[in-house]
Amino acid sequence: MGKYSSKINKIRTFALSLIFIGFFVMYGGIFFRNSPIVMTVFMLLGLLFIIASTIVYFWIGMLSTKTVQVVCPGCGKTTKVLGRVDICMYCNEPLTLDASLEGKEFSESYNRK
Repeated sequence: MGKYSSKINKIRTFALSLIFIGFFVMYGGIFFRNSPIVMTVFMLLGLLFIIASTIVYFWIGMLSTKTVQVVCPGCGKTTKVLGRVDICMYCNEPLTLDASLEGKEFSESYNRK
């Protein structure tokens, strides 16, 4: 079994990476101080990455309020399940809301139609 992570945590990690990419693109613009147009393009592109991150964080926040909360049988903590199968945010225990999938090997492909 490969390294799995909760879907909500994956999306949050993606949003955080967008912020860092935006900062690095903006810092890349400093190398072009002699050309204000190129520097401005880098700064605006970095700003777009940060705005995209804000949109992703807002989207996952709204999605997170609608998810089903379950108590993990492994660690006993309340976690959120997004889709038919997911992983506990705390202990990486496979979780499912579909009774026909109980006892089967965990696979993220169960969430695809």
